[in-house]
Amino acid sequence: MKQQTIGALINEYPFIIDFFQQNRLDVSGHENTTFAAFLAKLGEEELEDKAIDIQNLPGELESYITQMSDFLGIEKTNVVQSLIILPGQDKNGQAEDFEQLEIFPSQIVSIVGPTGSGKSRLLADIEWAAQGDTPTGRSIRINRSVPDSKWRYSPNNKLVAQLSQNMNFVMDISAGEFVKLHAESRMVQNPDEIAKEILESANRLAGEPFSSDTAVTNLSGGQSRALMIADTAILSSSPIVLIDEIENAGIDRRKALELLVSQDKIVLMATHDPLLALMADRRIVIRNGGIHAVLQTTPEEKDLLTDLDKIDAVMQNARQMLRMGDTLRREEIFA
Repeated sequence: MKQQTIGALINEYPFIIDFFQQNRLDVSGHENTTFAAFLAKLGEEELEDKAIDIQNLPGELESYITQMSDFLGIEKTNVVQSLIILPGQDKNGQAEDFEQLEIFPSQIVSIVGPTGSGKSRLLADIEWAAQGDTPTGRSIRINRSVPDSKWRYSPNNKLVAQLSQNMNFVMDISAGEFVKLHAESRMVQNPDEIAKEILESANRLAGEPFSSDTAVTNLSGGQSRALMIADTAILSSSPIVLIDEIENAGIDRRKALELLVSQDKIVLMATHDPLLALMADRRIVIRNGGIHAVLQTTPEEKDLLTDLDKIDAVMQNARQMLRMGDTLRREEIFA
């Protein structure tokens, strides 16, 4: 870090502009020099006037970068290269019959099972990085090691971002203002561009497009979920995303999953929809509070997915015609 130029530091850690401003340092025009070299060029009068300690300030900058990176969840150590679930037991105390389940970024795993079977418990075990200390007795490994305590106790290092069907906005602001506020809170370098990217991605997912001026309280359920999926994919620092029942979410489900995995997220998806279940690489079958089986999606199922996609396209076409106020006609629905 000491050898990096000021410009390179700003590019990697845009929030350090606040550090310079707090210390009344004008670094414009010095982007190609190191911070220490910049300080060395300051005159004695300026150093005294601004109470600048050139010996300690570089160390203070490093500490500031470390603290802010930790707060924002963008440390290099925050990268999750793998998630491992180790077996526990079901509600009757019977051992779960699998050795371990390892999941990598850009993979999709579906979670299937009857209502009340224990899907939420599995999520909670992952979210809290369980270490045999939950009712299921499961243990979680991050990067094949016992996870750092930050995944359990730090509010700024959320392991799991949850997306459910029920989303309610309480701030009466526009969609554009909402995503820009989030981008600014993450202290990204280009909040306007990021906000624009999120809105464009959300509109590709939503059944009915909306503008950046649309109040978030006026968004439909499908539009709200599209906005939050895009926001989570692009801005959230959480490496794992759980989507709960998006089959009735009023969004393009395939595009939603493709967006999430394109951002190197591990996606866990609770679903009853065979189309979504077969989009996953594997599926976890939950029964009686335990993991009953871990199934790999077979080539035959992938072939079947093609047929299910055609059926789904028919249903989506019918829904769109109904939204537009058209009369449903067989030849148009099955066109």
